[in-house]
Amino acid sequence: MEYFTDTDMGLDISLVNRAVESAFADHGRGQVQMPPKVYITLPDGDFRTMPAYLPSLGIAGVKIVNVHPGNPAQGLPTVMALTVILDIGTGQPVAVINATRLTDMRTGAAGAVACKYLSPKKEIVLGVIGTGRQAEAQVAAISRELKIRQIKIWSRNPSHVRKFADRFMEFPCVAAPVEKVCDCDILVTTTPSRTPIIKDEWIHEGTHINAIGADAPGKEELDPAILRRAQVFVDDPAQAVHSGEINVPISQGIYREADLAGTIGEVVIGKKRRRDAEAITVFDSTGLAIQDLAIAKIAMQHGRKIELPFP
Repeated sequence: MEYFTDTDMGLDISLVNRAVESAFADHGRGQVQMPPKVYITLPDGDFRTMPAYLPSLGIAGVKIVNVHPGNPAQGLPTVMALTVILDIGTGQPVAVINATRLTDMRTGAAGAVACKYLSPKKEIVLGVIGTGRQAEAQVAAISRELKIRQIKIWSRNPSHVRKFADRFMEFPCVAAPVEKVCDCDILVTTTPSRTPIIKDEWIHEGTHINAIGADAPGKEELDPAILRRAQVFVDDPAQAVHSGEINVPISQGIYREADLAGTIGEVVIGKKRRRDAEAITVFDSTGLAIQDLAIAKIAMQHGRKIELPFP
């Protein structure tokens, strides 16, 4: 068995985007095995287990990933992850992968794929709500699919905005109030909010939104009125109903699973699409285990490894 370290080193973002796009296509065709993620609640956070089998790549495994919002105060990432890959013929563990940075990259890739198919424009003003690692990953991945003319940034901490802008000096970046950031072509939300911070009246026709932050029950970033007038595409319906951006509005009876426009996999294979250029579209991203397998396949080809005896 091999243990892979520094698995994000040297990975080409465009290659990761294509791998995740292909995994979404397999999902859209019903060619994967992937039960919804399982949540275990801990005193200061949670951890999730995410098993899957991706036949097209001949890979199976499970990711264990935590979310502990208080970790940065202790010098630790909010999200850390470990992926175990199994031999599909014998079930023997063949690899253990440090998937902490890979989790950011594959989530960024998911947002980039959504933008590729759902943005009505190829040159965009990008609005970014939140300035953590997920926001960075979104910008890096989206920039490989669309031309970014400007980035508008909002964070509760102004110093975080300055640091974020410094990381993306190749693009014109401006700090702006949250409502002005929403005046954009593509809006990315990456906060852990449990109260909507994006108001319906701030979103104009033709906007595409990547709703990334809601990844557990009770989280929501968008005014539910936005969902009611938008085409909402999810990565996986069962996960989105349980813990995505739509979970709270559904639990409150103000949105229905039947209102969904489809999955991003169905968009990739051409089964579903944006209605027209004036439509508002939302990608509700919860994170799929098949994304983790797709990026694990790449990491195992490029990451540094240590041999571990097993059994």
